[in-house]
Amino acid sequence: MFSSAQELAQRLRSVKYVVDPVTLQVLFLASRMHKPLLIEGPPGCGKTELAYALAAASQTVVERVQCYPGITEEKIIGRFDEALQRLFLQTQRRQLGGEWSEIRDRLHTLDFFAQGPLLRALQCSARACVLLVDELDKVDYGIEAFLLEALSVWRVTVPKLGTVSAIQKPLVVLTSNEERRLGDPLRRRCFYLRFEYPSIEQEREILTVQSHGNSVQRTAQLAGLARALRGWNMEKAPSIAEMLDLAQALELLDTEEISHEQRDLLLPLLAKTDTDRKRLLLRSGFEGLVADSKRYRDELQTTQAVANDGIVP
Repeated sequence: MFSSAQELAQRLRSVKYVVDPVTLQVLFLASRMHKPLLIEGPPGCGKTELAYALAAASQTVVERVQCYPGITEEKIIGRFDEALQRLFLQTQRRQLGGEWSEIRDRLHTLDFFAQGPLLRALQCSARACVLLVDELDKVDYGIEAFLLEALSVWRVTVPKLGTVSAIQKPLVVLTSNEERRLGDPLRRRCFYLRFEYPSIEQEREILTVQSHGNSVQRTAQLAGLARALRGWNMEKAPSIAEMLDLAQALELLDTEEISHEQRDLLLPLLAKTDTDRKRLLLRSGFEGLVADSKRYRDELQTTQAVANDGIVP
């Protein structure tokens, strides 16, 4: 997919995805060595978005397996289209001829198979795609074990269809919010990345790159507010995507600086559970967050000014 780590960095930057140097090198090695990436971390820290950024950077598509309790192998690999098989028998009966075993073999081919995301990823011929297996920690060990064949030898065995091998090996991204521990057989097949919420400096850079028309002061305060909110141990900590939504809302409202008077207006964007809402409704709660966001903003801008001037305080 990428000839060098520098090319990968440039392409990720072109699609506005901010990545640190170590993660960049791991992504490059995974793409060249055809190793799956296992990314663990809290919800909303950019795990899923990485898969879409890699696809955009390589100008390909994402085939997504969205995991949930009770998902079946059929949902992942697909199933035979019985209606299409019947239609074929009805319209081509006279031309078929031959033994029933030959007709049965003809019906059990990819022509009559409604492919699921895993099979589509293996059969992608135009350009190697990105296979995203999202929130793998939500499924049981049976589904996890089922995926091992595809992740190690790049093929999948389907009843009646047989073994289907990859035309091109996809770049695989597995994500986990750590609701349960994933097994060691899967882990040893993968490169491992740990994602946390970004630092205040990283978040400001993300907001600057992703937002349109947001000033330096506004993005610095938003990064400070994100840090303050996550330090509050909220039931639902704000994700990077939610902070980007807030940045867009402030731009639309032509608001340069967040103040405590805006509490009721901003509450639906910041508090996503009743408990968090009640905490922010406390006068000291929201006022304290705003004060912390301004303090973090000022510290961030001072640090940036010192770095730009090359002055050691």
